[in-house]
Amino acid sequence: MAVKLDRIDRKLLKILQDNAKTPYSKISDELGVSEATVHLRIKKLLRLGVIKRFQAIVDPEKVGKGVLAIVAIKCIPQKYEKVLEELSKMKDVYEIYDVTGEYYTLTKIRVGSREELARILDRIGDIDGVESTRTMYVLRVIKEEYRINIE
Repeated sequence: MAVKLDRIDRKLLKILQDNAKTPYSKISDELGVSEATVHLRIKKLLRLGVIKRFQAIVDPEKVGKGVLAIVAIKCIPQKYEKVLEELSKMKDVYEIYDVTGEYYTLTKIRVGSREELARILDRIGDIDGVESTRTMYVLRVIKEEYRINIE
């Protein structure tokens, strides 16, 4: 459910999405409010779940995870929840989407080599309830955005 955000909350979220380490003093100057207000607003946004957490965005290439693939998976309907549970346990599966259409789920996988990708694809294929997979090897990432556009 959407949370009602005022102008200050929206501007605050934009600043934090651009750089979560922005000092409260700089944020307060930009927003025209006190540092205490900035602190309270951030606490409120965390409490409401608008801000899930603060984290560093790591360049996958720089840490040896340069192979990216999207895998579409067809499942046996009665075993679908178990398939999702097993996929969730796999450390190299970074995103899982429950989707409509021909496939049941789309997953985003990051690994260090084609050989590692082959191993994880074999593991996915071995999950009880997986009928078939379709793998798309990503050649280039044109846009990958982590910020949410808040108007």
